[in-house]
Amino acid sequence: MDIHDFPAAGEFTKSDHERLAAEIGRHMELYYNRNEPEISDHEYDMLMSLLKEVERLRPEWSTPDSPTRRVGGSARREAGVKIVHTVPMLSIEDVFTREDVSEWLRKVREIHPDALFSVETKVDGLSMTVRYRKGGDGRLSPVLCETRGDGFTGDDVTANAMTIPSLAVSPDLDADTLELRGEVYMSAGDFERYNRAAEDAGRKTAANPRNLAAGTLKQLDPEVARERGLKLLVFAVQVGPEYLTSSQTEALDRLSAAGIPVVDHMLCRTESEVMDAIDRIGDLRGSAEYGIDGAVVKIDQIAYRDDFPAGSKYSSGHIAYKYPPEERTVVIDEIIADVGRTGKLTFTGVFHDAETGGPARLCGTSVTRATLHNRDYINEMRIGVGGSYRLYKSGEIIPKLNGCVTPPPEVYRAPAVCPRCGHPLTDDPDTADIRCPNASCPAQVVRTVSYFASIDCMNIIGLGENTVSALYSAGYIKNCADIYRLREHRDELIEKGITGREKNTDKLIASIEASKSNEPWKLLAGLAIRNVGKVAAKDIMRHFGSVEELAGATAEELTAIDDIGETTAECIIRYFSDPANRDMLRELAEAGVNTRPAPEATGELPLSGMSIAVTGTLPTLGRREAVELIEKNGGKVTGSVSKKTDLVVAGEAAGSKLKKAAELGVKVTDEAGLYELIGKGKGPDNG
Repeated sequence: MDIHDFPAAGEFTKSDHERLAAEIGRHMELYYNRNEPEISDHEYDMLMSLLKEVERLRPEWSTPDSPTRRVGGSARREAGVKIVHTVPMLSIEDVFTREDVSEWLRKVREIHPDALFSVETKVDGLSMTVRYRKGGDGRLSPVLCETRGDGFTGDDVTANAMTIPSLAVSPDLDADTLELRGEVYMSAGDFERYNRAAEDAGRKTAANPRNLAAGTLKQLDPEVARERGLKLLVFAVQVGPEYLTSSQTEALDRLSAAGIPVVDHMLCRTESEVMDAIDRIGDLRGSAEYGIDGAVVKIDQIAYRDDFPAGSKYSSGHIAYKYPPEERTVVIDEIIADVGRTGKLTFTGVFHDAETGGPARLCGTSVTRATLHNRDYINEMRIGVGGSYRLYKSGEIIPKLNGCVTPPPEVYRAPAVCPRCGHPLTDDPDTADIRCPNASCPAQVVRTVSYFASIDCMNIIGLGENTVSALYSAGYIKNCADIYRLREHRDELIEKGITGREKNTDKLIASIEASKSNEPWKLLAGLAIRNVGKVAAKDIMRHFGSVEELAGATAEELTAIDDIGETTAECIIRYFSDPANRDMLRELAEAGVNTRPAPEATGELPLSGMSIAVTGTLPTLGRREAVELIEKNGGKVTGSVSKKTDLVVAGEAAGSKLKKAAELGVKVTDEAGLYELIGKGKGPDNG
């Protein structure tokens, strides 16, 4: 349902109003609470604008729970406890034309002729407030981070937010307390890295950086937040000393000088300068590392803002100019089919701009390709060579087709055989995907071997995808076991320059040899069995004496393991039922790769059977080191605290897990207490 499904505002009936309000409410739930938007920001804005106009004409239809009066989503408890905001985190009223901006500037100047304006980038991320407090050392440190929620209460996300690098900075500012509001975002590079890894692992990819940033901040494991990478740009001082709460631009400049990243901003004195600043920010779209979905115009003199109340939903003294979505019409020249690591067929459309004949220019970049997802998507969009389509950038970053303009002579048909190895393709029974079942397919071999060598698996330094591809092309690698035969070809590899000169080749061989002693869960994770990542691999290997024993496990034995369901069990059984995979496992074992847990791991260890959560910053142990120490001593690390949790290990700036432990009566200790439980005294040097 879109705006074309509704009449003009003046023709609305009460039933039309209720239908539109319900539709917008549904999209608010999808966007704010589930991070699964179905429509673009522009389409949502148009629906909201229509509802506002209807309620302006018929104010008696507007109720307290109308979407026009609600802020964002609801506070969600799964990420932490609810926090009541000291300053409500309200929205900013949107405008869509330059005439609207001019009219707003005129109204401000009528009351305050000397008003100045700050024009700032509107970052497409997740709003968050950070509360700082001065400690005994006289330095300001963050003590609480909270999401917007419903504008009045939000989630405590301190543990996850503290992984943001800029929050490690203690700003040199003269203040006892400070409250800053900013936008948490994920850079385009980190977003693409996440999706590549998800694609390689056969997991669902994220729709856009904003959704992934929101999900990352609200999920329960700070280590996940650290690995994915989040960033923060501050755009307001909500509570602070007078010198930070008088002038908007001066406050942002002072924060920036103190080491706090702030949004791009410009002090403007005239309407012309405001419009130029809006244009300049518009030109940044596509070139900035974050998504930009508008330009915010604020009265610079903060004291003036209260003279312009904007109602219960919007903060006063601001407007947000929303740029129209950039679209180009492109013509498909070619559709490229390729194969991913898991055997899934991928489709890429190659196109040119219908008007210029060259690459399509969108958000400051040249675009010639877009992912076509799967066969159903291609059929629904009627995609084929010669057809023309609307192209836009999702979140100002990811190129996507947005409807067919001119149908092609023929809709593209997926090949029946693999484009890389010629093996007949098969349909995935659970999805719209098509797969190559040939484990020896060149594309799958290169990506599978690269994954096997990656840091989260066997951690073989120097064996990236380019090197693996060169070794495959030269005939040295056909599967993961061949990695351990490379030392036999050392001189040839050096002579041909495939792995670099003598020094680099010897480093690679040494790293390969060192990987043989890895814990067997790393080997299991590296086999790239669908649905078996490092976490599942660790759980599984706690229940089996060797990878060979796992290879003969039944579905009943596998599903008896916590968090291993029927689908994962089926994937494991299917993998080890393949004779080629069993042969490779035998070759790995013969090469000396460890397939058995260390003897002490199968006995009674100090933390055996204990479910342990870690929160806050420990004195000497990083998060990864703490997890390894606990698991080495028989414990299992969990990302949340529940009645099943036996112990919480807490450090400085411990967040919601500590509060949850207190509520449930779960025992809490510190790093020294953890070492005492293990029997190593009070620190790593005592044993």
